Amino acid sequence: MPKDPVGPGPGDGGGLAGLADPRREGALATETRRKVARPPRFKVLLYNDDYTPMEFVVDILERIFEKSPSAATRIMLEIHNGGLGVAGVYVLEVAETKVAQVHHAAEERGYPLRGGVEKE
Repeated sequence: MPKDPVGPGPGDGGGLAGLADPRREGALATETRRKVARPPRFKVLLYNDDYTPMEFVVDILERIFEKSPSAATRIMLEIHNGGLGVAGVYVLEVAETKVAQVHHAAEERGYPLRGGVEKE
């Protein structure tokens, strides 16, 4: 069917005459917002071992996880005394990348430092 060069008419569903916009109440346009679920978060864990120096762990926490020197020292002591510690909490892709960076840095220096990812 050929289109009308003037535009849709009132009976075509595209005109404004006689049709109420369901998103309008009075003079204000309203629209419902859908809630977007936050992506799941994952803890990056570092595990204690008997060979990786404490200074190296502090350096990793400062460089890779951007911790302050005092926070890095606190987390390192938590790892040393408790067997593991939380280096940070991220979305899955970032957490996995951080663990890979830890493993790479430790392997470069010949240390057995290991990390892992656990759902928060």
